Amino acid sequence: MSEKRNLTDTFAALGDPTRFAIVERLLQDGELPAGTLHGVADLSAPAMSRHLRVLREAGIVSQRVDAQRRLYQVRPEAVKAINDWAISYADFWSGSFDRLSAALRKRTAK
Repeated sequence: MSEKRNLTDTFAALGDPTRFAIVERLLQDGELPAGTLHGVADLSAPAMSRHLRVLREAGIVSQRVDAQRRLYQVRPEAVKAINDWAISYADFWSGSFDRLSAALRKRTAK
């Protein structure tokens, strides 16, 4: 799968507020069992499982089985891909903000 397609899946998965909150919690706390993640949102176990499956399929989180527990963690590669994408547009945004600032200064100078 191409990197662009992976990012499309990543952003689509993170576009859901519940999945975004799950990833934020995992980023803050590290690897956690699925049962602990139920506190992120008021969801049934099957609904939480569906959200976690979407995140796994998008390559954002990984799952590890430890006896009866399913442990989840954010895949560093997913975070790196998001970071690399954002950095690749840093010059664009910097230039855009510089142009906007110049236009505003010119407008207020009139």
